[in-house]
Amino acid sequence: MNPLKSVGARLSLALAVVVAGALGAVYLAVVPSLQRNLTHAKLRDLERVAPALRRAYVNDPLGVYDPDFAGIAAERANARAAVVDLFSESPPALQVMRDSRQGAPSTDIENDRLAIQAALTLERRQGIVSRGDERYAEVAEPLDSSGRVLLLSAPLHDVLGNVHLVQRRLLFAALFALALSLALGYGGSWMFARRVRRLERAADRIAAGHFDDPVDDRSPDELGQLARAFDRMRLRLAQLDHARSEFIANASHELRTPLFSLGGFLELMGDEELDEATRREFLDTMREQVDRLTKLATDLLDLSRLDAGRLRVERAPFDLVEVAHVLCNEFRALAQTSGRRVELEGDDDVLAIGDDERALQIGRALVENALRHTPPGTTVRVRAGRADGTAFLEVADDGPGVPAEHAEQVFERFYRIDGALASGSGLGLAIARELAQLMDGRVALESSPGRSAFRLVLPAAVDEFSRENVPARVG
Repeated sequence: MNPLKSVGARLSLALAVVVAGALGAVYLAVVPSLQRNLTHAKLRDLERVAPALRRAYVNDPLGVYDPDFAGIAAERANARAAVVDLFSESPPALQVMRDSRQGAPSTDIENDRLAIQAALTLERRQGIVSRGDERYAEVAEPLDSSGRVLLLSAPLHDVLGNVHLVQRRLLFAALFALALSLALGYGGSWMFARRVRRLERAADRIAAGHFDDPVDDRSPDELGQLARAFDRMRLRLAQLDHARSEFIANASHELRTPLFSLGGFLELMGDEELDEATRREFLDTMREQVDRLTKLATDLLDLSRLDAGRLRVERAPFDLVEVAHVLCNEFRALAQTSGRRVELEGDDDVLAIGDDERALQIGRALVENALRHTPPGTTVRVRAGRADGTAFLEVADDGPGVPAEHAEQVFERFYRIDGALASGSGLGLAIARELAQLMDGRVALESSPGRSAFRLVLPAAVDEFSRENVPARVG
């Protein structure tokens, strides 16, 4: 793979761009501001001393002709001082009368624009001027109404030198920061990318069906949380894969056993010496085997319809109490033969909105589950009621309960709790929950040691539905 296309390179480059942008912003904020502040500070120093020198001239106007006046002014202002006079207005021209820079020509200031403006307007002028390659902070202070001006000029090469020093140091700091950010960014992103590659390899193993190796990353960050989520997915997929394998074995057994049994009984029934009682017994047993096959086929058909979205349910008012009665009547004999009891609790009308046949199918799945996974002597109680504006059908038992870690997984397809008292296809509760959702309801589990309660919760019918308006369709 191209190294520049890797996550590490992209992250390090992104970090370098951020650092460069931040340093650029610092440069734009610091350097111009520093240059401007230092220049203004120089101008303010000249502006402070100019009025005092003007007052000295007003008190002694002849002092301007003193050769030391320019030197005294230059010393007080810490700048070059020159006294200039406007001897021509058109075109404007200046005559330098005194200059603190003795021994050097003064021609460079004879056309100074600030001095000319001050002489023409008799107002103080200040600003930055350029002469040759140098820049100067200047203040031109009018001395009298005749056009005589005191020009204070301070070079800015020291100020600009300090600014250039700051620029160079910022540049070196920027280069060092960029190099450091690239190194740290690439190193950190390389470690990050290595963890991502470990997750990629783990995902490939899981996709290939190898669930034995754990996904190990103990970091508390988001990537560590993702790794732990991957590991939870691995465990769930391993359980699902195990459950599906068991389901295939169970389904094969569930199909093979009744088929072999039916084949054996058919051969036996061909014996003409069978008495009528034995023949009826064989027929009853054969009906039970057919019922087993029918139930398994129905579950598989419902499952395929749910997956295809072709299963439709009605939404009409019906009485959950009638559903509870039907369930108790259907399973009472079966429960007694296995040493268990099915009891009905409550007899008030409980009207719900949904499909009564599907509600009965869900109730059968809940009661069968209770009878299958509880020991002999257990009592299964079926109750219909209302709570929080909803109607519910509850199937509770005083069996061992469902362990907390399996409370949600029991509703998954093909899932069976290890060590269960009896086996099943693992489809009943999954189909029950999906059917309830189609009716805008839910199937919930409340379990504790010594008690399990599965509850079908449906929207309650509104008050205008009276008992007489609800058809008795269940049964």
